[in-house]
Amino acid sequence: MLVLTKAVLAMMIGFIIAVVFGLIAIPLLKRIAKQKVSLYLEKKHREKDGTPTMGGIIFIIPTIITVLILLFMNKIEFSNNLLIVIFVFIAYALLGFIDDFLIIKRKNNIGLTEFQKLIGQFLIALIFFYIYMKSGAEPVLDIYTLGIRIDMGWFYGIFLLFVLVASSNAVNITDGLDGLAGGLSVMAFLAFGLISWNSGAIAGTEDIAIFCFVLVGSLLGFLVYNTHPAKVFMGDTGSLSLGATLASVAIISKHEITLIVVAGVFVFETLVCLIQIFSMVYLKKKVFLMTPFHHHLERKGWDERDIVKFFWVIGLLLSMSAIVFGVWI
Repeated sequence: MLVLTKAVLAMMIGFIIAVVFGLIAIPLLKRIAKQKVSLYLEKKHREKDGTPTMGGIIFIIPTIITVLILLFMNKIEFSNNLLIVIFVFIAYALLGFIDDFLIIKRKNNIGLTEFQKLIGQFLIALIFFYIYMKSGAEPVLDIYTLGIRIDMGWFYGIFLLFVLVASSNAVNITDGLDGLAGGLSVMAFLAFGLISWNSGAIAGTEDIAIFCFVLVGSLLGFLVYNTHPAKVFMGDTGSLSLGATLASVAIISKHEITLIVVAGVFVFETLVCLIQIFSMVYLKKKVFLMTPFHHHLERKGWDERDIVKFFWVIGLLLSMSAIVFGVWI
């Protein structure tokens, strides 16, 4: 019962602060951070031209404030693992903020180049890996459900870098419809909050679970403004941070493989883009009308809200499956 009480309290505080912060932040973002919608998108998307971006701050700042409040009240304990997660959360948010800022400054959709963004992601991932291994982590991949334990040695570092960067980009790719990435992230972090809480043998995972629940509350507060019709977009400030933080929680709780299930929609959206690129380069033809896949469905005539609800349902089913195998079985 105490676990449930703590989780609900964490989500409630995060939600309230995010909703209040959104009331302050959105008018300011409307003045300084208007999004220029891509000309390649459906005509109805161009109606969103001028919608403020950088909305990720609406759940990032409240999450940090809430965690600080809980630390000050001694409701959670500060640990190296919690520090690592918060570092990734803030560092990737700053990288996304730079990208969003350049887009706004240049008044087009060109921020950091893909290479610059990738270099930034890898540098942050390297710092994460260094701190994580210095904290006493073993280069071991555990698949608890199947009873498999693999000592990966030096290759573990490459594996972690890939997981962080891939997860960060996957959420970024999926963030293309009102409420889509935010809603899927709510389910993913809720799942990993429960999974982390069950990883009692690893130091600080209960506090990481609380962090996840706080972020779930803050994301729900953000969705008050981000669901259709969106009053604000999360931008790279939010999407890069969410993906990388989700990966860092999965790594620290030793559920890297579970991440593939929880983030199944994000993974699928990324695979669709890769298939399209491969087909265009080597076969000189399109497999999908447009990528990511949510835009393909739009070209097929699906309504934006129906696509979001469809992916939310899939995300919920995948998260519930991951909880069953990550906690119960």
